[in-house]
Amino acid sequence: MAADSSVTAGISVALSTPAPPKGRLLFDACPLCSSRDFSVLRTGDCSHHPLYWPVIEPMMTWVQCAGCGHVFTDGYFTPDAAAAIFSATHGYQQPGTEFETNRAVSARIVERIARYVTDGTWLDVGFGNGSLLFTAEEWGFEARGIDLRRSSVEGLQRLGFEADCTDITNLDEPGRFAVISMADVLEHMPFPRNGLAAAHRLLQSDGMLFLSMPNYNCATWRMLDAADANPYWGELEHFHNFSRRRLYALLAEHGFEPVHYSISERYRVCMEVIARRLDT
Repeated sequence: MAADSSVTAGISVALSTPAPPKGRLLFDACPLCSSRDFSVLRTGDCSHHPLYWPVIEPMMTWVQCAGCGHVFTDGYFTPDAAAAIFSATHGYQQPGTEFETNRAVSARIVERIARYVTDGTWLDVGFGNGSLLFTAEEWGFEARGIDLRRSSVEGLQRLGFEADCTDITNLDEPGRFAVISMADVLEHMPFPRNGLAAAHRLLQSDGMLFLSMPNYNCATWRMLDAADANPYWGELEHFHNFSRRRLYALLAEHGFEPVHYSISERYRVCMEVIARRLDT
């Protein structure tokens, strides 16, 4: 705890305020329901993460909201910390990496989404190695990517794809997209509501949203916790752990109807959800 002092009627008064962890700005309310009633759940060590920089506090504190049950970190990156983290990326997330192996996994995702929408522009948010966009193009979609890592954007552009280094909330192209994919992205956003609101605005009527992320409330997660082997408590770039139920409620709040649930092949303990945009 940090102490600030003020003077009232000549008397020095110590005002106790929480000190933000190094490299983070504290949430003052639950980022999903705005409740201010949340408590510490546990901590996790992110110092062994391959993208860790010492500008970030090595111990992450996870809290749980008493209002909606959501689990999130106590804070999110400062602009300087975010710039440091986004200055590097995992080798396996470079555009074009292991493109043939990734093509088969991405094809199964595209096949499921193509049952609901067959053409139009596909926006991949946080496209990583680009595999989902490469494969969507094979199905006849026009491929577009955005990412916060400039090196990734430049790599995708060199491969001939439209790509921008920006956040989805900055896009001003309402109704352009038939599909928006946020594969292992929503848990990286300090304020997921803003991301979903932007997706709804950018999708065409009856457009489809694809999401994947770890499933906080499943047997596999609980068994990893019991074995003290759950990697997500120390996942440097994650700010949220979603349960399926909490995610579905959030989607409904933002005008989406889940139409398909599956288990992810991409990362451990992850779920995949396809949701249809509803007119509101």
